[in-house]
Amino acid sequence: MEKLLTVKDISELLKVSQALVYKWVHYGFIPYVKIGSCVRFRQKKVEKWIQKREKKGRSTYRINI
Repeated sequence: MEKLLTVKDISELLKVSQALVYKWVHYGFIPYVKIGSCVRFRQKKVEKWIQKREKKGRSTYRINI
């Protein structure tokens, strides 16, 4: 079985506050598992969620003056 991460683990991993992680859970923004009153996260699902949000940078840099 895959190790489940806590809110604290996720907040440290993503460098955001625990309050923000709870807000994301409340709005269904981040994938999570609810076990009783505890919120847990599957590491692989969170990694996939992060990858889906990755944006490509531009290949050129041009300033319009």
